[in-house]
Amino acid sequence: MARASLNRRALITGRVLSAERVISPPGCEIASIIVQARPERLAELEAEIAALPGCEIHGRDARGKLIVVTEAPDAGSLGTLLNTIQSLPNVYSAALVFHAIETA
Repeated sequence: MARASLNRRALITGRVLSAERVISPPGCEIASIIVQARPERLAELEAEIAALPGCEIHGRDARGKLIVVTEAPDAGSLGTLLNTIQSLPNVYSAALVFHAIETA
């Protein structure tokens, strides 16, 4: 197998990228998300988030904060989950505060 030479210009322009599909390592992505929401709708929102796949509520503040711990198969799924939570009604913000890759 011939080895392609790597040069700075090829790296910057993206010509060194392979057309082969990237395969995620076995394991999963683990993250914590802080959700700020309307305090009067917190119980309803907590139920909606807990119903999402891989989500658990690990903390709650009556002033409108939830700590969500989640597990996703890859970074793309984690991003989608974060966007889903952020798009729920009565959510002011959802911020990723911890992220780790758990290897199998």
